[in-house]
Amino acid sequence: MFNVSKLINKAHLWDITKAPCSWQGVTCSSGNSSVTKISLSGISLNSSDFLPQLCQIDSLESLDLSKCQLHSIPNEFITACGKIDGLKLLNFSGNRLSGSLPTFLGFVGLEFLDLSFNMFSGNISLQLGGLVSLKSLNLSANRFTSLIPKNLSLVLEQLQLSVNEFHGTIPDRIMNCLNLTLIDLSQNRLSGTVPDSIENLAKLEILILSSNNFIGKIPKGLSSITTLSRFAAYQNHFDGTIPSGITTNLRNLDLSFNNLSGSIPLDLLSPPKLQTIDLSYNLLTGPIPSKISAKLIRLRLGSNHLNETIPSSTFGTLQNLVYLELENNSLTGLVPPDLGSCPNLALLSLAVNNLTGTLPIQLGNLSHLQVMKLQSNKLTGGIPIEITQLQKLSILNISWNSLSGSIPSKISNLGNLTNLNLQGNQFSGPIPDTISRMNSLIELQLGGNQLSGRIPNMPAKLQIALNLSSNHLVGSIPMTLSQLTGLEVLDLSNNSLSGEIPSSLTTMTSLTQLILRNNMLSGVCPKFNSYVMVNVSGNRELVERTDTNHTTSITQPAKKGKSVATALLIGFAVALFAVLVVTWLAISISRRYYRVNDEQLQSPEDLPLPQVVQGNILTANGIHRSNIDFTKAMEAVANPSNITLKTRFSTYYKAVMPSGSSYFVKRINWSDKIFQLGSHDKFGHELEVLGKLSNSNVMTPLAYVLTVDNAYLFYEYAPKGTLFDVLHGSLGKALDWASRYSIAVGAAQGLAFLHGFNSCPILLLDLSSRNIMLKTLKEPQVGDIELCKVIDPSKSTGSLSMVAGSVGYIPPEYAYTMRVTMAGNVYSFGVVLLELLTGKPAVSEGTELAKWVLNNSVKQDKWDHILDSNVSRTSLAIKSQMLAVLKVALGCVNVSPDARPKMKSVLRMLLNAR
Repeated sequence: MFNVSKLINKAHLWDITKAPCSWQGVTCSSGNSSVTKISLSGISLNSSDFLPQLCQIDSLESLDLSKCQLHSIPNEFITACGKIDGLKLLNFSGNRLSGSLPTFLGFVGLEFLDLSFNMFSGNISLQLGGLVSLKSLNLSANRFTSLIPKNLSLVLEQLQLSVNEFHGTIPDRIMNCLNLTLIDLSQNRLSGTVPDSIENLAKLEILILSSNNFIGKIPKGLSSITTLSRFAAYQNHFDGTIPSGITTNLRNLDLSFNNLSGSIPLDLLSPPKLQTIDLSYNLLTGPIPSKISAKLIRLRLGSNHLNETIPSSTFGTLQNLVYLELENNSLTGLVPPDLGSCPNLALLSLAVNNLTGTLPIQLGNLSHLQVMKLQSNKLTGGIPIEITQLQKLSILNISWNSLSGSIPSKISNLGNLTNLNLQGNQFSGPIPDTISRMNSLIELQLGGNQLSGRIPNMPAKLQIALNLSSNHLVGSIPMTLSQLTGLEVLDLSNNSLSGEIPSSLTTMTSLTQLILRNNMLSGVCPKFNSYVMVNVSGNRELVERTDTNHTTSITQPAKKGKSVATALLIGFAVALFAVLVVTWLAISISRRYYRVNDEQLQSPEDLPLPQVVQGNILTANGIHRSNIDFTKAMEAVANPSNITLKTRFSTYYKAVMPSGSSYFVKRINWSDKIFQLGSHDKFGHELEVLGKLSNSNVMTPLAYVLTVDNAYLFYEYAPKGTLFDVLHGSLGKALDWASRYSIAVGAAQGLAFLHGFNSCPILLLDLSSRNIMLKTLKEPQVGDIELCKVIDPSKSTGSLSMVAGSVGYIPPEYAYTMRVTMAGNVYSFGVVLLELLTGKPAVSEGTELAKWVLNNSVKQDKWDHILDSNVSRTSLAIKSQMLAVLKVALGCVNVSPDARPKMKSVLRMLLNAR
């Protein structure tokens, strides 16, 4: 034991002057006569040279080496430890082990083997055949590509093979392992049917078959397994009807995203133990059963063909119901008033059905409700005043109905509301002035109504969209709208607005779309940034500016009496255009991407250099270490003309070093209250950890400089800019499918690497096409990896959306979890995939791309209409590949976080798509 402790003494774990039984992670038998257990979990060991010496302890029963950053298992270890008859547990999970699976010779007493979350690959055939005592086998999250081995131990109790590339069918051998309590085969490429003999596994408690290619019927025999509490088989190709009695003993059932048909068995929802059931995205018809378990927490039946009415008298007994999702069906009748008797209901979605009648006032009793979606029905009447009592409500969507009356002024009582969508109804009267008090609101959709009067002051934190289009609004465009600096889409089209367009709107730094068409505006249209899409057609008195970004397009002739004034305006515009072109050319020389016009251009000599408090080079690369010059970098960031990009949290500068090499220097505002670290030392420590990352698809910091007010991070320069600029800018047509596919795979590799980082995954606070940089048109780098380490959402003075990420990329569950997760990152990546596939931005005219694609993907034979036709029509092979990637993207943007694949699986599926 002395030699072993010396070998891992670098971990400062064991004090060799003390007895081994007192060492951390060491457990001895009673009387301390022998060592029985060693656990080094989470200790960064790196080297595995010492492992064989551990096997000299012939009394060893348990060895836990999980999360130790090990890269290999020496053959000597397998040989030596295989001779310890009493060794029962071996755990190598969460390391960096690769290559083929070792052959476990000996190990006659081994009962628990965990090799999950490594990088083992290849086939499994005879390597496990000798483990005759094995009770628990976990090979999840590796890269195995073989059939499931047929020589597994018959005494197995737990079998976990998820997130690999196992193919073929389920071997009969598994059906003979009569002690099995857990089977997890999810996220592989398994096919065929599930054997009827599965009913022989009388002790089975958990069965997970999700995300494979299984076909055929759901086995009826599952209903006879009295111990079975969870059955998940979503994202397969199961068809036929759901067997009656299958939920008799279940707590959780998930059969979503299959091809199940017929009606829901009358007894399916009623068993007393049942807590969650998900049958969404199938072909189910008929009514919703009226008998529902009182313990039910979540009921998801959306995206089927269910009809008839929602059972009205059932919900009064569902005291535990939290999520009710029945959207995208053909349900008729009223919204049940008894829903108001579900005291814990947090999510109610009845959207896209044929529901009629009025909104029940009883909905105002749902004091825990956070999300209410009733859009695209046939509801009438007004908004009950009782709904304004829902203090926890964050999303209210009752758009595209036939609701009428005025918008109640007390709607401002909904203090936590972030998204309000009332468009496509018949609301009339003025927009209430109280709406400006809704301080959490980030999206306001009031278009397509009969609202009149002037535009009042709007909530200051609006971000996604302000849509007041197709109403009867009059008066001028308020200058106060320019205070909405986070707003991305402003749509005031199809009203009777008059006067000039306020030039202050050009200072709205986040604006991407301005739609003012078909009003009565006059004057000269101000010049907006080149990345802002402006539509002002149909305004007879308006003269559009003519320059490099906007062309004159008077859609209707001006009145004859004003021809002189119009001529003067045009002449003035032409003269101004000449001045602007010269100015634009001068500025363009020093800027690569879309322009930033909210900082005054000054001579570098006139600006004081930032006062450096601390600076450190992180990279070990000798070229970068010799090139980076902190003084030169500070000169660059002192000159606003070096700004190349501004994101929600950072400003990027291009800094040219004395050697001639260029770097990105990213400024983060140190003084912002959302930065939690509070000390330069801790900030520097976090960056040092990130600086050691090595992945070509991740922007890792090369160095940093800390000043009194800001932090500056150094990165390799990406000449092509951001994916957003290339895809949605002038180079968009240059992105052929080969480039888009390479970008998708590269970004997936970067994100999978970050999610798999040791025992603590690195999450992205703001994943979008704006923070994926392109070194070339085929080499992406995922950026802003440090944000989740340094930003504390609870201290943000901004809106939740600003902390959670960019609009259009925020996962739907964030509205009520307020947590950044790996599943949320997968959703954001799915939106990026959809951008690459469709060529559309994440938000277009107030509609999120993910929602648009999901709504248009119900019929798989229509998927090709979703794709960017300029790319998909190139060849049938390319179209086929794009459709395969679209399937991956749809899985990523699944509304259920649990149904989304892990990034490792996403990467695998993308690689298989070609």
